[in-house]
Amino acid sequence: MQRFPANFSIRDISLGDVTIHVRVGGAGPAAVLLHGYGDTGDMWAPLAAELAGNHTVIVPDLRGLGLSSKPSSGYDKKTQARDVAGVLDALKLDGADLVTHDIGNMVGFAFASTYSERVTRFVIMDAPVPGVGPWEEILKNPLLWHFRFGGPDMERLVAGRERIYLDRFWNEFSADPKRWTEEMRNHYAALYALPGAMHAGFSQFAAFDQDAIDNRAWLATGARLKMPMLAIGGEKSFGLQMADVMKSAADNVEALSIADSGHWLMEEQPQATIAAIASFLGRSL
Repeated sequence: MQRFPANFSIRDISLGDVTIHVRVGGAGPAAVLLHGYGDTGDMWAPLAAELAGNHTVIVPDLRGLGLSSKPSSGYDKKTQARDVAGVLDALKLDGADLVTHDIGNMVGFAFASTYSERVTRFVIMDAPVPGVGPWEEILKNPLLWHFRFGGPDMERLVAGRERIYLDRFWNEFSADPKRWTEEMRNHYAALYALPGAMHAGFSQFAAFDQDAIDNRAWLATGARLKMPMLAIGGEKSFGLQMADVMKSAADNVEALSIADSGHWLMEEQPQATIAAIASFLGRSL
């Protein structure tokens, strides 16, 4: 696994009910990178190294995951959007580019819709957003059974078996599971085995119904995202459908499919993914 550059600092930012673990480095306009389930902010280390030459890069662990604290509540994405705003406030940053993946997409969408004036550009990668586009049809996909998997009994089922449970995600959503090395798998399995982490992960999914209600209410006002967006899908996963989903809620969406990749773009095709993101964020507005 690639580590963050040595000149990145680590901040644990207290926001009342939660402490968000954040890596910060580089110089220039801010870019916030939000991870998803099965990963932590560690997934972004190669991209952070690339962007740090001309961006101030901010990489949080979402509440409940990684090395952030694990409160019992607050896993709806509007609350986590406030976490992102709180991190930016603590770092004295008005706004940022957003780069998001998986559940990070959902937090990023909530942030962009609530704090649109604070988002310059938005890169969104390979996962749906509750209540946006064909959400109900997406929910019917049998591969997404984990969206409804949770609760005390499910937590007991996976306790001590976190690696087995997470292998399912890394294997089934990859174009080639061998791209997930043993080092990567062991690293993330250990983080998800921390006390409260699996409960927090299940809570991220359990909040989807409320997230859909919140997003539909926002869309019902006629609001739309106006910032430039790059919607990236893995060729063997969402592909160009990622852009189709976002066009139902945003006016300025560019589509990109990364060849020979499943869901895990940064792990499966890091060079192509990093090049696409860096190019998009480097354009003049």
